[in-house]
Amino acid sequence: MTYNELWHQLTPLYGSDEAKAIARMVYEVRYHLSLSDLILGKDTQLSADCQAELGEIAIRLANYEPVQYVLGLADFCGREFHVEPGILIPRPETEHLCRLITKHVANSSPIRNILDIGTGSGCIAITLALDIPNSQVTAWDISPIALRVAQHNAQRLGAGVNIVENDMLQQTYQVAPQWDLIVSNPPYICDNEAKQMEANVLDYEPEIALFVPDDDPLKFYVPIMNYAQSALHAGGELWLETNPLYEELIEERLLELGFNVKAHDDQFGKTRFIQAIR
Repeated sequence: MTYNELWHQLTPLYGSDEAKAIARMVYEVRYHLSLSDLILGKDTQLSADCQAELGEIAIRLANYEPVQYVLGLADFCGREFHVEPGILIPRPETEHLCRLITKHVANSSPIRNILDIGTGSGCIAITLALDIPNSQVTAWDISPIALRVAQHNAQRLGAGVNIVENDMLQQTYQVAPQWDLIVSNPPYICDNEAKQMEANVLDYEPEIALFVPDDDPLKFYVPIMNYAQSALHAGGELWLETNPLYEELIEERLLELGFNVKAHDDQFGKTRFIQAIR
Protein backbone atom coordinates (compact mmCIF):
# COMPACT_ATOMS: atom_id res chain seq x y z
CA MET A 1 0.00 0.00 0.00
CA THR A 2 1.34 3.43 -0.96
CA TYR A 3 0.69 6.80 0.63
CA ASN A 4 -1.66 7.75 -2.22
CA GLU A 5 -3.58 4.49 -1.86
CA LEU A 6 -3.93 4.96 1.89
CA TRP A 7 -5.27 8.51 1.80
CA HIS A 8 -7.62 7.72 -1.08
CA GLN A 9 -8.96 4.77 0.92
CA LEU A 10 -9.57 7.02 3.95
CA THR A 11 -11.05 9.99 2.06
CA PRO A 12 -14.68 8.77 2.06
CA LEU A 13 -14.49 8.51 5.86
CA TYR A 14 -12.52 11.60 6.82
CA GLY A 15 -12.53 13.94 3.84
CA SER A 16 -9.54 14.59 1.58
CA ASP A 17 -7.54 16.98 3.76
CA GLU A 18 -7.86 14.99 6.99
CA ALA A 19 -7.21 11.71 5.16
CA LYS A 20 -3.97 13.12 3.76
CA ALA A 21 -2.93 14.37 7.22
CA ILE A 22 -3.64 10.96 8.78
CA ALA A 23 -1.73 9.13 6.05
CA ARG A 24 1.25 11.48 6.36
CA MET A 25 1.28 10.94 10.12
CA VAL A 26 1.33 7.16 9.64
CA TYR A 27 4.28 7.26 7.27
CA GLU A 28 6.19 9.86 9.26
CA VAL A 29 5.73 8.36 12.73
CA ARG A 30 5.82 4.65 11.91
CA TYR A 31 8.21 4.61 8.95
CA HIS A 32 10.12 7.89 9.35
CA LEU A 33 9.26 9.04 5.83
CA SER A 34 8.89 12.79 5.36
CA LEU A 35 6.62 14.44 2.80
CA SER A 36 9.67 14.87 0.59
CA ASP A 37 10.34 11.13 0.88
CA LEU A 38 6.76 10.40 -0.14
CA ILE A 39 7.04 12.70 -3.16
CA LEU A 40 10.19 10.79 -4.18
CA GLY A 41 8.26 7.51 -3.95
CA LYS A 42 10.12 5.99 -1.01
CA ASP A 43 6.82 4.63 0.31
CA THR A 44 6.99 2.05 -2.51
CA GLN A 45 10.25 0.68 -1.10
CA LEU A 46 8.90 -0.54 2.25
CA SER A 47 9.46 -4.17 3.17
CA ALA A 48 6.83 -6.89 2.95
CA ASP A 49 6.47 -6.81 6.75
CA CYS A 50 5.85 -3.07 6.67
CA GLN A 51 3.32 -3.50 3.90
CA ALA A 52 1.48 -6.12 5.97
CA GLU A 53 1.49 -3.78 8.95
CA LEU A 54 0.16 -0.97 6.77
CA GLY A 55 -2.76 -3.16 5.80
CA GLU A 56 -3.60 -3.71 9.46
CA ILE A 57 -3.27 0.01 10.17
CA ALA A 58 -5.60 0.82 7.28
CA ILE A 59 -8.24 -1.55 8.66
CA ARG A 60 -8.11 0.07 12.09
CA LEU A 61 -8.33 3.56 10.60
CA ALA A 62 -11.25 2.48 8.40
CA ASN A 63 -13.05 1.49 11.60
CA TYR A 64 -12.65 5.10 12.81
CA GLU A 65 -10.01 4.26 15.40
CA PRO A 66 -8.06 7.47 16.06
CA VAL A 67 -4.67 7.50 14.37
CA GLN A 68 -3.08 8.51 17.70
CA TYR A 69 -4.24 5.22 19.26
CA VAL A 70 -3.14 3.26 16.21
CA LEU A 71 0.35 4.75 16.41
CA GLY A 72 0.45 5.11 20.20
CA LEU A 73 1.58 8.74 19.96
CA ALA A 74 0.07 12.22 19.98
CA ASP A 75 1.87 15.49 19.36
CA PHE A 76 1.39 18.17 22.00
CA CYS A 77 3.26 21.47 22.19
CA GLY A 78 6.05 20.07 20.05
CA ARG A 79 6.53 16.88 22.06
CA GLU A 80 5.38 13.33 21.45
CA PHE A 81 3.18 11.82 24.17
CA HIS A 82 2.30 8.16 24.42
CA VAL A 83 -1.45 7.59 24.30
CA GLU A 84 -3.56 4.46 24.30
CA PRO A 85 -7.22 3.48 24.67
CA GLY A 86 -8.46 4.71 28.04
CA ILE A 87 -6.53 7.99 27.71
CA LEU A 88 -8.02 11.18 26.29
CA ILE A 89 -6.14 12.26 23.17
CA PRO A 90 -4.64 15.74 23.76
CA ARG A 91 -6.42 18.49 21.82
CA PRO A 92 -5.11 21.64 20.08
CA GLU A 93 -7.30 23.73 22.39
CA THR A 94 -5.44 22.37 25.40
CA GLU A 95 -2.13 23.19 23.71
CA HIS A 96 -3.41 26.76 23.48
CA LEU A 97 -4.21 26.70 27.21
CA CYS A 98 -0.64 25.67 28.03
CA ARG A 99 0.77 28.40 25.83
CA LEU A 100 -1.46 30.99 27.49
CA ILE A 101 -0.25 29.89 30.92
CA THR A 102 3.45 29.80 30.05
CA LYS A 103 3.24 33.20 28.36
CA HIS A 104 1.42 34.67 31.35
CA VAL A 105 3.85 33.17 33.86
CA ALA A 106 6.83 34.53 31.90
CA ASN A 107 5.43 38.04 32.34
CA SER A 108 4.36 37.76 35.99
CA SER A 109 5.71 36.85 39.39
CA PRO A 110 7.42 33.45 39.74
CA ILE A 111 5.13 30.41 39.80
CA ARG A 112 6.56 27.40 41.58
CA ASN A 113 3.99 24.98 42.96
CA ILE A 114 1.58 23.83 40.24
CA LEU A 115 -1.25 21.30 40.40
CA ASP A 116 -2.85 19.68 37.35
CA ILE A 117 -6.21 18.07 38.20
CA GLY A 118 -7.26 15.19 35.94
CA THR A 119 -3.94 14.81 34.16
CA GLY A 120 -4.77 12.03 31.68
CA SER A 121 -1.71 11.53 29.49
CA GLY A 122 0.12 14.11 31.61
CA CYS A 123 0.32 16.52 28.69
CA ILE A 124 -0.51 19.68 30.67
CA ALA A 125 1.56 18.84 33.75
CA ILE A 126 4.61 17.73 31.76
CA THR A 127 4.46 20.71 29.39
CA LEU A 128 4.29 23.19 32.28
CA ALA A 129 7.06 21.37 34.18
CA LEU A 130 9.35 21.58 31.16
CA ASP A 131 8.41 25.08 30.01
CA ILE A 132 8.19 26.96 33.34
CA PRO A 133 11.63 27.21 34.93
CA ASN A 134 12.00 26.04 38.55
CA SER A 135 8.39 24.84 38.73
CA GLN A 136 7.34 21.96 40.94
CA VAL A 137 4.39 20.20 39.34
CA THR A 138 1.97 17.67 40.83
CA ALA A 139 -0.59 15.82 38.72
CA TRP A 140 -3.75 14.13 40.00
CA ASP A 141 -5.91 11.49 38.38
CA ILE A 142 -8.20 8.68 39.46
CA SER A 143 -7.67 6.39 36.46
CA PRO A 144 -5.02 3.66 36.84
CA ILE A 145 -4.39 3.82 33.08
CA ALA A 146 -3.89 7.59 33.22
CA LEU A 147 -1.54 7.36 36.19
CA ARG A 148 0.58 4.74 34.42
CA VAL A 149 0.68 6.58 31.09
CA ALA A 150 1.38 9.97 32.68
CA GLN A 151 4.26 8.46 34.66
CA HIS A 152 5.64 6.87 31.50
CA ASN A 153 5.41 10.14 29.58
CA ALA A 154 7.07 12.10 32.39
CA GLN A 155 9.97 9.66 32.47
CA ARG A 156 10.53 9.50 28.71
CA LEU A 157 10.33 13.30 28.36
CA GLY A 158 12.48 14.02 31.39
CA ALA A 159 9.88 15.95 33.39
CA GLY A 160 9.97 15.94 37.18
CA VAL A 161 6.24 15.62 37.81
CA ASN A 162 4.82 14.16 41.01
CA ILE A 163 1.94 11.94 39.84
CA VAL A 164 -0.63 11.10 42.50
CA GLU A 165 -3.83 9.05 42.59
CA ASN A 166 -6.53 11.39 43.87
CA ASP A 167 -10.27 11.70 43.32
CA MET A 168 -11.23 15.37 43.04
CA LEU A 169 -14.83 14.58 43.93
CA GLN A 170 -13.66 13.25 47.29
CA GLN A 171 -11.19 16.06 47.99
CA THR A 172 -11.42 18.06 51.22
CA TYR A 173 -12.03 21.71 50.33
CA GLN A 174 -10.78 23.47 53.46
CA VAL A 175 -7.01 23.05 53.31
CA ALA A 176 -3.97 25.23 53.91
CA PRO A 177 -2.73 27.18 50.87
CA GLN A 178 -0.13 25.12 49.01
CA TRP A 179 -0.35 25.95 45.29
CA ASP A 180 0.64 28.96 43.21
CA LEU A 181 -1.31 27.70 40.20
CA ILE A 182 -3.99 25.07 39.67
CA VAL A 183 -4.98 24.01 36.15
CA SER A 184 -7.63 21.58 34.98
CA ASN A 185 -9.26 20.36 31.80
CA PRO A 186 -12.03 18.28 33.37
CA PRO A 187 -14.85 16.42 31.59
CA TYR A 188 -17.28 19.04 30.31
CA ILE A 189 -19.34 17.62 27.44
CA CYS A 190 -22.97 16.99 28.39
CA ASP A 191 -24.49 13.68 27.39
CA ASN A 192 -26.95 15.39 25.06
CA GLU A 193 -24.06 16.81 23.00
CA ALA A 194 -22.78 13.32 22.12
CA LYS A 195 -24.98 13.05 19.04
CA GLN A 196 -22.97 15.87 17.45
CA MET A 197 -19.62 14.10 17.91
CA GLU A 198 -17.65 11.95 15.51
CA ALA A 199 -17.54 8.15 15.73
CA ASN A 200 -13.76 8.13 16.28
CA VAL A 201 -14.35 9.99 19.56
CA LEU A 202 -17.53 8.26 20.76
CA ASP A 203 -16.41 4.72 19.97
CA TYR A 204 -12.86 4.90 21.27
CA GLU A 205 -12.09 7.69 23.71
CA PRO A 206 -12.91 7.22 27.41
CA GLU A 207 -16.35 8.45 28.45
CA ILE A 208 -15.08 9.22 31.96
CA ALA A 209 -12.74 11.85 30.50
CA LEU A 210 -15.35 13.45 28.26
CA PHE A 211 -18.89 13.46 29.58
CA VAL A 212 -20.93 14.87 32.45
CA PRO A 213 -24.66 14.45 33.12
CA ASP A 214 -27.04 16.84 31.40
CA ASP A 215 -28.41 17.93 34.77
CA ASP A 216 -24.96 18.51 36.30
CA PRO A 217 -22.69 20.22 33.73
CA LEU A 218 -20.44 21.66 36.46
CA LYS A 219 -19.99 18.31 38.20
CA PHE A 220 -16.21 18.68 38.27
CA TYR A 221 -15.88 22.46 38.13
CA VAL A 222 -17.66 23.14 41.41
CA PRO A 223 -15.36 20.96 43.57
CA ILE A 224 -12.29 22.24 41.72
CA MET A 225 -13.30 25.86 42.30
CA ASN A 226 -14.16 25.21 45.95
CA TYR A 227 -10.83 23.49 46.50
CA ALA A 228 -8.90 26.27 44.76
CA GLN A 229 -10.47 28.91 47.00
CA SER A 230 -8.56 27.65 50.01
CA ALA A 231 -5.68 25.70 48.41
CA LEU A 232 -4.24 28.60 46.39
CA HIS A 233 -1.82 31.05 47.92
CA ALA A 234 -2.90 34.70 47.91
CA GLY A 235 -2.50 35.89 44.34
CA GLY A 236 -2.49 32.29 43.10
CA GLU A 237 -4.29 31.42 39.90
CA LEU A 238 -6.80 28.85 38.71
CA TRP A 239 -6.87 28.11 34.98
CA LEU A 240 -9.75 26.09 33.52
CA GLU A 241 -10.60 24.76 30.10
CA THR A 242 -14.37 24.94 29.78
CA ASN A 243 -17.37 24.16 27.65
CA PRO A 244 -18.26 27.54 26.07
CA LEU A 245 -21.93 26.79 26.78
CA TYR A 246 -21.31 26.96 30.54
CA GLU A 247 -18.46 29.45 30.73
CA GLU A 248 -20.67 32.21 32.17
CA LEU A 249 -21.97 29.93 34.93
CA ILE A 250 -18.41 29.09 35.92
CA GLU A 251 -17.44 32.75 35.95
CA GLU A 252 -20.40 33.59 38.19
CA ARG A 253 -19.42 30.88 40.67
CA LEU A 254 -15.81 32.07 40.74
CA LEU A 255 -16.89 35.65 41.40
CA GLU A 256 -19.05 34.43 44.28
CA LEU A 257 -15.97 32.72 45.72
CA GLY A 258 -14.02 35.98 45.60
CA PHE A 259 -11.85 35.41 42.54
CA ASN A 260 -10.92 38.01 39.97
CA VAL A 261 -11.89 36.45 36.66
CA LYS A 262 -10.74 36.83 33.07
CA ALA A 263 -11.94 34.78 30.08
CA HIS A 264 -9.75 33.83 27.12
CA ASP A 265 -10.67 32.66 23.64
CA ASP A 266 -9.22 29.57 22.02
CA GLN A 267 -7.54 29.64 18.62
CA PHE A 268 -10.95 29.24 16.97
CA GLY A 269 -12.43 32.33 18.61
CA LYS A 270 -14.54 30.47 21.20
CA THR A 271 -14.43 31.55 24.84
CA ARG A 272 -12.95 28.39 26.32
CA PHE A 273 -10.47 29.28 29.07
CA ILE A 274 -10.91 31.00 32.41
CA GLN A 275 -8.15 32.57 34.46
CA ALA A 276 -9.16 33.21 38.06
CA ILE A 277 -6.88 35.01 40.52
CA ARG A 278 -7.29 34.39 44.23
